[in-house]
Amino acid sequence: MNRERLAATFVQLCETDSPSRSEGQVANLLKGLCAKELGAESVIEDNSAASTGSECGNLIVRFAGSLDAPALFFNCHMDTVQPGVGIKVRREGNTFTSSGNTVLGGDDKAGIAALIEMIRTLKENKTPHAPFELIFTTCEEIGLLGAKHLDFSLVHSRMGYALDSSGIDLAIIGAPAANRFTAEIHGLAAHAGLHPGKGISAIQLAAQAMAQLQLGRLDAESTANIGLIQGGTATNIIPEQVRIDGEVRSHDAAKLAHYTAMVEAAFRAAVAGWQDQTGQAPGRPSLDFTVEAQYPALRITEAQPVWQRLAHAARTLGRPLDYIVAGGGSDANIFNAHGLATMILGIGMTDVHTTGESVTLEAMARTAELTISTITARF
Repeated sequence: MNRERLAATFVQLCETDSPSRSEGQVANLLKGLCAKELGAESVIEDNSAASTGSECGNLIVRFAGSLDAPALFFNCHMDTVQPGVGIKVRREGNTFTSSGNTVLGGDDKAGIAALIEMIRTLKENKTPHAPFELIFTTCEEIGLLGAKHLDFSLVHSRMGYALDSSGIDLAIIGAPAANRFTAEIHGLAAHAGLHPGKGISAIQLAAQAMAQLQLGRLDAESTANIGLIQGGTATNIIPEQVRIDGEVRSHDAAKLAHYTAMVEAAFRAAVAGWQDQTGQAPGRPSLDFTVEAQYPALRITEAQPVWQRLAHAARTLGRPLDYIVAGGGSDANIFNAHGLATMILGIGMTDVHTTGESVTLEAMARTAELTISTITARF
């Protein structure tokens, strides 16, 4: 492995801007690299852009193998969160950060760089390996949209690994399902000083509902959060509308449904329990409550080949792995729901989604070593 080449690739990727829905530049970079230098058998861009609103579709890049072993895929997403335009990478020793005005983009370009170095190393050493595919998705950071609209008929492998987590020498074997909810309460506007009795405060009703909710950790498998509150127009106008956006997550489907129903019940009770204290209000409040399934749960067992192959690769390297259950969702949740057994690998990035994000060259090299061991395993 050429670590300095890996470092240069990483910097090039990070400094090629690709915030969500603007992945076109990095997609073109990867298409050219895979087709010309890396010797891909095929480079396919699907038609998901029509659904995601991205500049480009997902990429499915196929490489022929020389080992009689089941094909694998490796997945990374091409997009970054904001602020992600004009990224300048700062290197101190073997640690990479941004200049401080943007994110670094190691989420998920550290994974992409590791995969490129994996292929270059395999080619240079003429190392026999199984056939494999690279799946580069768009819009992961804004709801896994690329994965949700991926043309799965283009994917030939039936198992693989998503390189998209903090930590190193780590494999995620479980992740929760999530529901996103939106509660819109409609009250009545009125002048807050002249005619307060004619108004119905949507914000007050929302506050009453939220006061009844348990948020944060609900149990060992479940969490809930309210992340956005939008409403009102001025301090002297009783707010006639407010919108609350939040989520519920759980590793258990029954619990997910139960806790989501509890959230809805709290909002419905607050609206239904409103009373006209003055007798002046010309109407009653109402509620629009919607739930959107964000992604299904992920669960991989030790008996599955995708786990066994990774474990074999780690033993070959003499490297113990931590197998953990995580609290977040990723493309892997969507892949598993489509019958593609997918584990998530830690790639060493830290403080992701902040301007203090960092990753080390050692972490990326260890990731590349693990992927090489996995794809070359006679298993």
